Amino acid sequence: MATPADQRLLDLLDKWLQSLELHLKYVSLDDDSYSKVQPWPQHQRPSRWIIELARQKALALHGQVEERIKMGDAKFSDSLELMGFLANLVGAEHIERFIPLAHAENELAGPRAESAAAAQDAGVTATATREMPKFVDPERGRVGARTREPPASANVARTERKSGSELEPGKLSPEAMHEQVIADAARLVQWGRKWYELAELISSMADRPSLIDVRRILKDNKTVIEKKAGRS
Repeated sequence: MATPADQRLLDLLDKWLQSLELHLKYVSLDDDSYSKVQPWPQHQRPSRWIIELARQKALALHGQVEERIKMGDAKFSDSLELMGFLANLVGAEHIERFIPLAHAENELAGPRAESAAAAQDAGVTATATREMPKFVDPERGRVGARTREPPASANVARTERKSGSELEPGKLSPEAMHEQVIADAARLVQWGRKWYELAELISSMADRPSLIDVRRILKDNKTVIEKKAGRS
């Protein structure tokens, strides 16, 4: 019999798989159309091979969870949840490199995406599929070329955090950092994180404000965050 942790994990995996199916449909869109098809958080646009790899791993994990449920293993899903929490808490460095959650009901350009997907099925070549065009970040206005694998040197170095409520110096302005924390929080809520976990998770990420500042931003923007996460 499935435990509550089993059900939470299966629900989350189902949500990810539905999102990845949408991402596969968006692969053929140009950068401008892609940026408008969903209300995306800030991220680097994922390439087809990354999406397909994520889908493969999500299906494999889904199968393993179901097998463990049949075996009566009540600790497997609990262990995975703990590992996910720990990875976010101490291991998250390059937060922009992720596949954001896509919802069918949130599509802003559905007909355009369906038309592009049909064109892809009709005649997109293997060469075109392998292309990884540059993605323009609409929030920062910078262009970042995506590569097949991020080199080790591309990892973002953690910066020493200041105590108190002073924001850390960095490339982002205080206003942009404020928006970044809101985007981080909305994404973590979509991933199933609890509200009380958010401040520590976000403040542990590279180039984010101190824990005190993150808590203040979360408290002042709870309604906005829940709306972005689709919880309103």
